[in-house]
Amino acid sequence: MVDKPHGKRVNLALQGGGSHGALTWGVLDRLLEEDRLSIADISGTSAGAMNAVVLADGYERGGREGARAALRNFWKAVSDAAQFSPIQRSPWDRAAGNFSLDLSPGYLLAEGITRLFSPYELNPLGVDPLRMILDRQVDFTNVNRCRDIAVHVTATHVRTGRAKIFSRGAVTADAVMASACLPQISRAVEIDGEDYWDGGYSGNPALMPLVTSEASPDIVIVQINPVVRHETPRSAREIINRVNEISFNTALIKEMRAIHLMQQMIDGKGLDIGPAGRTYLHLIHADAEVQDLSASSKLNAEWNYLSLLFERGRGWAEAWLNVNFDALGTRSSLDLDAWFSDPGISPQAKT
Repeated sequence: MVDKPHGKRVNLALQGGGSHGALTWGVLDRLLEEDRLSIADISGTSAGAMNAVVLADGYERGGREGARAALRNFWKAVSDAAQFSPIQRSPWDRAAGNFSLDLSPGYLLAEGITRLFSPYELNPLGVDPLRMILDRQVDFTNVNRCRDIAVHVTATHVRTGRAKIFSRGAVTADAVMASACLPQISRAVEIDGEDYWDGGYSGNPALMPLVTSEASPDIVIVQINPVVRHETPRSAREIINRVNEISFNTALIKEMRAIHLMQQMIDGKGLDIGPAGRTYLHLIHADAEVQDLSASSKLNAEWNYLSLLFERGRGWAEAWLNVNFDALGTRSSLDLDAWFSDPGISPQAKT
C-alpha cells in the first residue's frame, strides 16, 4: 500500500544537468527519508524530469521506500549502460582521482564531431540508449495516475522557443526525452507533430505549475548548475561552458524574479489572488560544492562518481533541513532581496 502523505507538504523544482542529476537523487533520497514532510507536485527538466518520473513511479508502486529504491535502480542502470560508452576518463584523470572528461580522447573526438555534423547525420536511426533505460525502468501509467505526487515536465518547442509543460495525463517517455534533448547530440523529439528540444532553454525547471498548485505554498528548488562563477573563463571550452550555464539558469532566475515582484506587490497592496499569492521559495544548493564540477563530467556516469554526487546531494538536503525546516508553510527561506540587489553573490538562505 502506498504511504499516505503526512507532515508538511512541499512542491519540488528539479534542475537538469546530465550526470550531475545524481546530486538531485541524493537530495530526493534524504527528503523521502524525512517523516516530517511529504512531496506534492514536482516540476522537472532534463535529468530533473527523469528523477521526477522515476520517483513518482516508485512511489506509486511502494511508497517512500519504493521511490528511493526506484531512484537508485535508475541511476545504477544509467551507470551500467555507460560502461560501454567510448567516452571514458583518461588514465591520467583516473590516477589523479579526477572525474572530468576534458582529457578523454573519446570526449574530445565527440566534441569535435558534434560541432561539424548534426545528430541527423551522425545518428539517422535516432538510437538513444537513455530512452531504452527509461522504457525499462519507468511505468508511465503509474506516473500519471499517482494521486499524491503530480509531475510536470518541461521541454522547449523548437519552432517558437517557448516552454511546453507536460502535466498529469500527458507525461510520457517522449515528453521526458524531449525535456532532455540536447540538439547537438540528439535529434529533436516529435510529439503530436511538433518538435521539442531540452527544456533547459525555456524553463530549468518551470516554476509556474508549482506557483498555481493548491497542494502546497512551498516551492523547494534543487539547483545543481552554478549561478556564480568566481573566475572569468579564459579558454574556448571554459567560455562555451559558462555560456551554457548562464543560458540554462536564465529562465529559472527570470521566473524567480517574477515571483518575487508579484509577492512584493501582493504584500504591499494586501491583495488576495488565491494560491499564487502565497508562495514561499526555498533553495537547496551549495555553490562551493559545484565549483569543482567540470561541464564534461556531466557525461561521466561511473558508479563511484554518481555515488559521490549522491552523498553530496544528501548532505545538501540534510544541511537545508537543519536550518530551514521551520520556515516551511510560513515564509520563504531564500533571500531574494539580497540576491537580486547584488548579482555577484550566490543566493543565501535566511536564518
